[in-house]
Amino acid sequence: MDVTVVLAWTLNTVILMNILLACFVIFVERRDAGSTWAWVLVLFFLPILGFIIYLFLGRQLKSDNFYNLSVDEQTYYAHQIQGQLERLEKDEMEMPPAVRHKYRQLMEMNLRAPKSLIGLTNSLMILHDGHQKFDQLIADIEHAQSEINIQYYIIQRDALGRRLLDRLEERAAAGVKVRLLYDGVGSRSLKEKDFNVLLEHGGEVRIFFPAIFGPVNLRMNNRNHRKVCIIDGKIGYIGGFNVGNEYLGIDKKFGYWRDTHLRMEGDAVSLIQDRFILDWTYAGDKKHREDESFAFASHKVRSMKPVQIVTSGPNSKTEHLKNMMIKMIMSAEHDIYIQTPYFIPDKSFMDACKMAVTSGVRMHIMIPGVPDHPFVFWASRLFLGELLQYEGVHVYLYEEGFLHAKMMTVDSEIATVGTTNLDARSFRLNFEINALVFDSHTAMTLEELFESDKQRCRMLTKKEYDRRSAGVKIKEGISGLLSPIL
Repeated sequence: MDVTVVLAWTLNTVILMNILLACFVIFVERRDAGSTWAWVLVLFFLPILGFIIYLFLGRQLKSDNFYNLSVDEQTYYAHQIQGQLERLEKDEMEMPPAVRHKYRQLMEMNLRAPKSLIGLTNSLMILHDGHQKFDQLIADIEHAQSEINIQYYIIQRDALGRRLLDRLEERAAAGVKVRLLYDGVGSRSLKEKDFNVLLEHGGEVRIFFPAIFGPVNLRMNNRNHRKVCIIDGKIGYIGGFNVGNEYLGIDKKFGYWRDTHLRMEGDAVSLIQDRFILDWTYAGDKKHREDESFAFASHKVRSMKPVQIVTSGPNSKTEHLKNMMIKMIMSAEHDIYIQTPYFIPDKSFMDACKMAVTSGVRMHIMIPGVPDHPFVFWASRLFLGELLQYEGVHVYLYEEGFLHAKMMTVDSEIATVGTTNLDARSFRLNFEINALVFDSHTAMTLEELFESDKQRCRMLTKKEYDRRSAGVKIKEGISGLLSPIL
């Protein structure tokens, strides 16, 4: 057969495949316009390679009953949600009147969309240093009596990872039920032999979206980014710290690691437990739902600090956590404080920020001063530069080490802390979890930490940003085009 005929046939086949896949992305998957255009460009500018990239990074998950809940389970959750909605509507929810009235719509939105129940009585501890966080976590693990459920996106095979596993092995040997869940991409360096002792003592280990063979993982773009731990059904952890030496601030590449985690006791712990159970069950045997018992302990906490545990993921029909943050921004009257390692919002989020600041709200945003991912860093600068054109926006670049905290407060009244970055990956592609806290003391403490962190920052002004070089503008422009898929 003539070589030119073969080449022409191959070229026509590739073009046809790209056209069909582009039609699938546009008409079947129905993504947002920015993401759709980004994938169409990838498909047509990178023939064949673009198709392979799509297989690994572009496929969407089903959203209808992703966790395979039974009819009874769905009915139970629906009853719980409806009960709290009715109590809010009748103004019967036991919480401070100022919070109940100003943030009722925010609570109702979270109840209806991501089905996030409200835990009314809680005590909270804010952990912002790696040594502080892991010393406290390991101390709680060492005192566990019945059950430890622990989930991390990244668990490194280093000194801190080994220290955590050693404590889990000891508690499992003492008869404590230990369940460990980690992400197949974030913790891909882990090996089966790392868990031999834990398994021998009756512990269980599961992988969320494991690789098919070797390093090949067809779900590498949908990561379980959650970081939680529930101990005896009484103590819960949620926040940004993963497990690794860098999170202790001893990695030379990153330097000091500034992050935020919450330790909780009270009603919210069972809500974190509920979310862990869904991920744990999904990562198990899909042929049947295991009859497992989990600890849901009573508590003696009486302080009125309402908390909603809000989750979102690629299985969600709407971007729950993004919508929650937009609603928070739109409720602000005075000040908004944001700490995030990545600031790559979509148009709806940017519009909310602009409406807030043009309404007289002051917005304080802190990001890392040095990049860990260059494209993400320059895209963040692009969006922040756009906001700097508005009066009332203050941007700070953290320079002591790396800022990884994911935190937002509004009017010193409410706050959210969790795993969610302000980018398309967290809003649409990753499984994320945040605590939304309706408590002024917690919000003010987080704002005080922000003010303290400013001493380790350099302020980025409109004047400085407008003087950036042509090279920086090119980097920002390219990164901005890629922002929907970063």
